[in-house]
Amino acid sequence: MSTTDGEKIRAIREAEDMGRQEFSDLTGIKKQTLISTEQGRMACSLKTVKQVLSVFPKYTMWLVNDQVLEEAGQVSPEIEKARKAFKPTGTDTE
Repeated sequence: MSTTDGEKIRAIREAEDMGRQEFSDLTGIKKQTLISTEQGRMACSLKTVKQVLSVFPKYTMWLVNDQVLEEAGQVSPEIEKARKAFKPTGTDTE
């Protein structure tokens, strides 16, 4: 099953631990547009993609063509979630 652009935008938002209002405020995408896009009721416009990527450029390759290139800083939401899960807390010992 292929992932729609709206589903990808939702995955980005969730990987960044943001609610819709915060994501909307940060990207400039109207909240209702975001909801409709994520739910597949509205096609994802190029303007919306550009707004997301202007704030989160690290997802460009993944959002556009389902590829990642970690060494160039291009990740997927799954990679970002894994990074956050394993981020040192400052109390870890070696």
